Amino acid sequence: MTEFEIAADQSQLRDWLQVIRGEYEEIPDLQLTQAQAEEMWGLDATVAETLLGALVTSGVLKKTREGAYVRTGAG
Repeated sequence: MTEFEIAADQSQLRDWLQVIRGEYEEIPDLQLTQAQAEEMWGLDATVAETLLGALVTSGVLKKTREGAYVRTGAG
């Protein structure tokens, strides 16, 4: 993979983070499992896991015991 391809991938991930964060900001009660997020945004499992994990790590989302990702209110 070239540096350009890596940069493009990172740019796409940043764009997806903004999209997903925006959806949760627009719909504060949004609750999605990883599988639902994959279907909603057309993501593969690895990318969805990476994006949702990054939003959990940054404090935007949290994962419930039932496996749904919900907004923390801190984001």
